[in-house]
Amino acid sequence: MTSSSRAASQVGYNGWPNYETWAMSLWLDNEESRYRHWRSVAEQMRAFATDSRYLWDDGMNREEAARCELADRLRAATEDSCPEIGPTVYADLLHAALAEVDWHCIAEHMLEDLK
Repeated sequence: MTSSSRAASQVGYNGWPNYETWAMSLWLDNEESRYRHWRSVAEQMRAFATDSRYLWDDGMNREEAARCELADRLRAATEDSCPEIGPTVYADLLHAALAEVDWHCIAEHMLEDLK
């Protein structure tokens, strides 16, 4: 990694931690029905955070628990819908990019939008 790319990665991308997180957030927010779906899920996570394992097992507060639950759902839904393209360089790159997504940041953004 060059010093200029290292500096860019520390700054983030368009206000997000990195390009991968920004791109995923854009895709989640860009289409109306997908946006409404995830907004509804975010509302559910906030409403039912008192039932979260994060609240009881990890000692988080309601907002933290809602964020973690929503991040888990976002990651799982994305992984479940990921196309099977076999053992290729494209699969490796796809999975590497998805591993860089900061799901908690996206979840926090979605929950903040509810306020």
